[in-house]
Amino acid sequence: MSDDGAPLVIAVDGGGSKTDAVALELDGTVVAEARGTTSSPHVIGMRASADLVSALIARLLEQTGPRPIAATNLYLSGLDLPSEIAEFRARIAGTAWAAASVDNDLFALLRAGTDETDAVAVVCGTGINCVGVRSDGRTIRYPSLGTISGDWGGGWHLGERALWYAARAVDGRGAETMLARAVPAAFELGSVQDVIEALHFGRIPNSDLARLSPTVFACAREGDPIAASLIDEQAEEIATLAVTTLRRLELLDRPVPVVLGGGVIGGRDERLLGTIGRLLAEQAPAARMELVTAAPILGAALLALESAGAGAASLEAARRTLEERPAAVVQ
Repeated sequence: MSDDGAPLVIAVDGGGSKTDAVALELDGTVVAEARGTTSSPHVIGMRASADLVSALIARLLEQTGPRPIAATNLYLSGLDLPSEIAEFRARIAGTAWAAASVDNDLFALLRAGTDETDAVAVVCGTGINCVGVRSDGRTIRYPSLGTISGDWGGGWHLGERALWYAARAVDGRGAETMLARAVPAAFELGSVQDVIEALHFGRIPNSDLARLSPTVFACAREGDPIAASLIDEQAEEIATLAVTTLRRLELLDRPVPVVLGGGVIGGRDERLLGTIGRLLAEQAPAARMELVTAAPILGAALLALESAGAGAASLEAARRTLEERPAAVVQ
């Protein structure tokens, strides 16, 4: 650290599988880092989420020693509703970072991909979500609560659908597919029935269905038509979210960046990205895709520095350092 008395900014990005935290000085120098498991309150509950984030920040401050905090920005998957953000704020009340800027992790992804004030971001990792912003302050958000809020996509949904097709192929209700062999192999089990029973009796956590996402992509690349149809369905859903958000913001006719990130997108599958690109070209020809391959902690750090009034040179210094952190790849 360059100055034991210099103020810090703290940034946290929490996704469906991991949570990253960094402390930076106002010149953009990264002085401490910490990583934990998922902090999504949808997965671990709101109390555990706040406790995990607070523990990560405490680990940062152990590394830096006592320092004034100029800004704290926290972006977490699972903070989708205003009531969830309010509850999280209540959980961190009394801490040194109680006044933190708190929001969904999509805003970190958005800032990692662009600083334009008219923009859309879609994340497709363990789950799927989208946000759009407009220079006049309008924001489009989605509840992102899964099937009950109209969502489909991400590693978990791909895995669930892969098992559905595999089960039907085995018992004769559906067409043959490579997934019937690949799904049990992914769990090192002998049959689809073994997978079904392991999930039913809790030997495999339901959340582990996301582990099947790489299997779907691998089978699609090997020519399996059912796996390929799942990749196409995923691409269509990503494009639908982006185009719908552009339409709702009245930005369909403008050259707006559509920032794409998350572990499923980060695998850079040619079929997935090609289909997304084709659909965007057909339905929102002025938009342009921006792929984010850096970890979203980059965007969280840039937002924290901006909150503290840091200048362009500081932002660039942080970007140079944090761009080296690759995003997690689900598939």
